[in-house]
Amino acid sequence: MSQFAINVLFVGASFALYIGIAIWAKAGSTKDFYVAGGGVHPVTNGMAIGADWMSAASFISMAGLIAAGGYANSTFLMGWTGGYVLLAMLLAPYLRKFGKFTVPEFIGDRFYSRTARMVAVVCLIVASVTYVIGQMAGAGVAFSRFLEVDATTGLIIAAIVVFFYSVLGGMKGITYTQVAQYIVLIIAYTIPAVFISLQLTDNPIPALGLFSDHTASGEPLLSKLNEVVTALGFNSYTGMVDNKLNMVLFTLSLMIGTAGLPHVIMRFFTVPKVADARWSAGWALVFIGLLYLTAPAVASMARLNLMTTIYPDMAGQVENYDAAAADSIAYADRPNWIRTWEETGLITFEDKNNDGKIQFYNPSADFSDRGWKGNELTVNNDILVLANPEIANLPGWVIGLIAAGGLAAALSTAAGLLLAISSAISHDLIKGALNPHITEKGELLAARISMSVAIVVATYLGANPPGFAAQVVALAFGIAAASLFPVLMMGIFSKRVNNKGAIAGMLSGLLFTLVYIFVYKGWFFIPGTNNLADTPANWVLGISPLSIGAVGAIINFAVAYIVSNASEQPPQEIQDLVESVRYPKGAGGAVDH
Repeated sequence: MSQFAINVLFVGASFALYIGIAIWAKAGSTKDFYVAGGGVHPVTNGMAIGADWMSAASFISMAGLIAAGGYANSTFLMGWTGGYVLLAMLLAPYLRKFGKFTVPEFIGDRFYSRTARMVAVVCLIVASVTYVIGQMAGAGVAFSRFLEVDATTGLIIAAIVVFFYSVLGGMKGITYTQVAQYIVLIIAYTIPAVFISLQLTDNPIPALGLFSDHTASGEPLLSKLNEVVTALGFNSYTGMVDNKLNMVLFTLSLMIGTAGLPHVIMRFFTVPKVADARWSAGWALVFIGLLYLTAPAVASMARLNLMTTIYPDMAGQVENYDAAAADSIAYADRPNWIRTWEETGLITFEDKNNDGKIQFYNPSADFSDRGWKGNELTVNNDILVLANPEIANLPGWVIGLIAAGGLAAALSTAAGLLLAISSAISHDLIKGALNPHITEKGELLAARISMSVAIVVATYLGANPPGFAAQVVALAFGIAAASLFPVLMMGIFSKRVNNKGAIAGMLSGLLFTLVYIFVYKGWFFIPGTNNLADTPANWVLGISPLSIGAVGAIINFAVAYIVSNASEQPPQEIQDLVESVRYPKGAGGAVDH
């Protein structure tokens, strides 16, 4: 059976499973659509949260970025993991105690303001749309390779599948589909990692293999990787970064952005009790940890495999890396996996010195003494995890499995984000402001229509993303960090912050962060409209657009407190409400007010 047929079999079977679950779990009411009826078991919910959380950025792109940048890009791993703990401890149980369907609804009631609710809707939609661009881009990368179609066709296929199980099933369908997707993606991520760890270190546990000896050379794996990449002009894989301020702000931005992301928060509204929200958080951390403990090993081993594929002599070399670097493979002898990824345009080659060999090194390095006239191989970071089984010559079924896993990761998070956008439009905007007397049937129809429109918009934007999947997602986290996280924290832990402060804080944090991002990434992410090149030399105080969310959050907090203290106190009943929410006991089901 050909590799294409194997890929179609694995992907097709997984898609049939998702759509079948959606038909079985079709939402019949707004409560089913928004919170899956409010009766999801904590273990089931924890697994669904895991799938919701481990997006295309986690599955496809995070390991690719760590592979490319080493310790400098471990901020993705630290920020997302730490942020989830922050969400589970400081927000989820208290929001579940409040008992509403959506984040904007909590903000509107806590700050006794329809305007605050509408501003929260805008913040949610901006963050979620930015996030979903990354998911659709990741799905396009996976489809373009494994189903041998162009990225645009892949995006359309992904959109159709998401449309069926999201629009039909709502949160109820998405919950049980995400359980299936988690099982698919964690198996798909772990099995290739085990194979590759065994190949390189003889250790079947990737997280331990990362700190084991490299079999071919006898050196510690990370030491071997450092020597290989530095011989080719790249920074040391485990070396410290120069700009520690930017690294700290980026990690902080990811952490608090995580805690402010509405599509994950919504999952905690689906369980019967506050205690179940805490248990869901604990189980989710276990399920997430299985992938996040493996990711650094996958990244390191993928980078080493890639380099030793181009420079085979480096695998067993322990001393003369310069001599090994002089003997790269001929382009005509490149392995099949390079040929297949070249067809997608995600690997490109240009023979700059016309020697017929592949020179792959840091473009900023000067190796003219070796007769090299520039780096000749360009590899998209997003392909490394997907290409890993092929690089390591693993069986065809493993490649098919990782194809299904990568698509499961992208589609599971896309579905959660689209539901958050849909509920914000139908429940908060239409029912909360435009038509409060809309019937339940009308609201359910509005939710499905708004989700359909969101899918179309996300597909269009996913065809032209402003960066790698994980970078686009990082922008979304920064937006959520600057706009939603501060107001959620103040809404729970401060009785003094009033509606004026909350609105001013959200708007100032959101606008500051968006303007800074658009200056470097293009206005509304339209290519070619940026005012400054997105390079460290142009960043203010060395702070990248990916890190600015932390600064936006500080501005949000400061403005909210200044405005609140300069105006009247919240009504006494609101202060009493805040006091009661701090004790997450005895909450009933999520209610529709």
